Amino acid sequence: MPTIQQLVRKGRVALEFKSKSPALDSCPQRRG
Repeated sequence: MPTIQQLVRKGRVALEFKSKSPALDSCPQRRG
């Protein structure tokens, strides 16, 4: 499982995990 930092680096990956992990949606770090 990728870390938050890796998700921040790759915007597209973060968007994909957004639908899979609702918790990331509330995480401010997701938007970078």
